[in-house]
Amino acid sequence: MTPEFFIALAIILFLSALLHGSIGFGFPMIATPLLALFTDIQTAIMFTLIPTILVNISSIISEERFINVIKQFTPFALLTMSGSAVGTFILIYANSNAFKFLLALMILIYLFMDKLKIDSTVVQKYPKISLGFAGVLGGLTNVMAPILIMFALESKYSKSQTIQFSNLCFLFGKLIQLLIFSILGSLSVQEVSFSLGSLFFVGIALYLGFMIKKRIDAKAYNRFIKLLLFFISMMLLYQVVSGEW
Repeated sequence: MTPEFFIALAIILFLSALLHGSIGFGFPMIATPLLALFTDIQTAIMFTLIPTILVNISSIISEERFINVIKQFTPFALLTMSGSAVGTFILIYANSNAFKFLLALMILIYLFMDKLKIDSTVVQKYPKISLGFAGVLGGLTNVMAPILIMFALESKYSKSQTIQFSNLCFLFGKLIQLLIFSILGSLSVQEVSFSLGSLFFVGIALYLGFMIKKRIDAKAYNRFIKLLLFFISMMLLYQVVSGEW
């Protein structure tokens, strides 16, 4: 891979961590599709894997009463972990470039959940199936936010609980994914080395994001994030339609 790719990767990881720290979630949902514009989904996930674990842990402990919340949400996180294992195996043994369309679709569903009038009560009625499926999507595309957010809303979680719930589920999914990639030898020395090296500036970006969260106009910021995600999803769909993937 070229030096230009690693410069772009570093910028993407920094900005994604900054945005995640500011709103409590979104690092993989922003970093993965941006990287997928330059490479395949599997490579994008591998480069974001270790930084995502740091981001998830930091986001969980940045909120109050995180020990009690971890105990409360661990059974749900285990469900997403099982699904992530399945999704990861599919990702490794299938043509990962084909999942760019699925990634773009998941982003669009997240952006237009309200207008699509999706019956979000289903995720609450069938938590094992819903969270397991969220894990599969997370393993395939690094995006499980739509289902996790619907589950949190139906469960009447507070903003802090929603942040901790989504980050814990994603953390468990990334841990099992890291284990599977390691056992199967899918992670290269280059990917691991860069990922470990990126933890320093990702940590700085997270810290700055936590500071921004205290002062930010949440509504305006969320609109900006959604516009960015919409633009990225359109670029991914263009790649799929034009055959550039």
